[in-house]
Amino acid sequence: MTPTLLDPTITTTLREAADRVRAASGTRVGDLVEDALLRTLTDTITLGEDGTAFVITGDIPAMWMRDSTTQLTPYLRFIGSCPPLADLVAAVVRRQLACLDHDPYANAFNDGPTGAHYAPDDVCDDPHVWEQKYEIDSLAYPVTLAHTLWRATGRTDVFDKCAHRVLRTITRQLRVEQDHDTSAYRFQRDTDIPTETLARDGRGTAVGRTGMTWSGFRPSDDACTYGYNVPANLFAAQALLAIGDIATEVLDDAALAADARALSRELVAGVKKFGVVDAPSGPTSDGARDGAAPGRGRIYAYEVDGLGGVLCMDDANTPSLLSLPLIAPDVFDEAVWRETRDVVLSPANPYYFSGTAASGVGSPHTLPGRVWPIALAVEALTGTPEDRVRVLDLLARTDGGTGRMHEAFDASDPTAFSRPWFSWADSMFCELALAVADEAADVGRERGVSGA
Repeated sequence: MTPTLLDPTITTTLREAADRVRAASGTRVGDLVEDALLRTLTDTITLGEDGTAFVITGDIPAMWMRDSTTQLTPYLRFIGSCPPLADLVAAVVRRQLACLDHDPYANAFNDGPTGAHYAPDDVCDDPHVWEQKYEIDSLAYPVTLAHTLWRATGRTDVFDKCAHRVLRTITRQLRVEQDHDTSAYRFQRDTDIPTETLARDGRGTAVGRTGMTWSGFRPSDDACTYGYNVPANLFAAQALLAIGDIATEVLDDAALAADARALSRELVAGVKKFGVVDAPSGPTSDGARDGAAPGRGRIYAYEVDGLGGVLCMDDANTPSLLSLPLIAPDVFDEAVWRETRDVVLSPANPYYFSGTAASGVGSPHTLPGRVWPIALAVEALTGTPEDRVRVLDLLARTDGGTGRMHEAFDASDPTAFSRPWFSWADSMFCELALAVADEAADVGRERGVSGA
């Protein structure tokens, strides 16, 4: 069945959801949500005659594996009851898997062999590829999207021969990159910006073998300082469990299932051994100072190299350390994460910024002092119900008067922002607003029952 983006069932579903947001959070927030939910469908997604769907990020005419998944996040709660939305998600999954079948090292693709590139002088000149920055999350996000679609709807039509081949490729590639020196992957760009290319003739900084899998670039598309990105490894471990489920229950491929599950355990073990470190000294969110005494304050590092290099920070882009309960629920250590969260949401994280309008996690990818709405939404979604209400109000007040979420904004001046149209941020705002509405409805039902 070919999805129609403005199918009446879809528009009715989304407008009813926006009405629930209005009831919980007011007319303006509900209007922002309705506009964003409809805009993503009409302005970022193009349906192909082959039954796939191409998704641009907003102001960049390319499809990222990460963004095209996260842009769909608020719709996933409806796919079990709205078949046309499930059809749309399936069409996106098919395109994602076709892209990875073409080049599993690329992070962003064109809508066909257009020859468009971020930088025409990159090593990769494939006309299908916008950019070939290898990022672990580019493999993991499509897997988790396909798994969510299957679990929510029971449909298995996306798991065709191409999908089976891609799931094997993903597992094999993550294994190859456990020992990066054996990999043929290189990325070089003629630039003076060090985060836009890889050192050592395109191989990246040196790493030792840890059991984790290597990544050239972060979810921000910036080069990794150290090759083992911890949140990306835990996200990959979660995705490998999903591959194991699919291989067992759908594809009848016991060998793939066993390999994926074993690799998941290896990644988690590698993170536990090399990626959990003493918290840095410095102020934390409760105002205390942590001297990182032995046995206290153990946190997840953001990146390590297995040779002694450790980077303690967090980035706004997901997978992030802050997002682990959302993207790696079955493989993260909650106690370590709670210590990590306290550090991430404090000045001990060099990319935590505070101003007169907002405080939150930013990124070295954008200007200092700028907070990311994506990170604010993640902070709230992994926090308390009170956090969610507070941050939702904050995001609605810091849109710079545009009615849209942006990549980042100045913590003291929300009218100074980057990327006027960033669909991922819109979707995370919608996800947060819908979560607040769901919780408000739950409270209402509980009061109704107790009142009866």
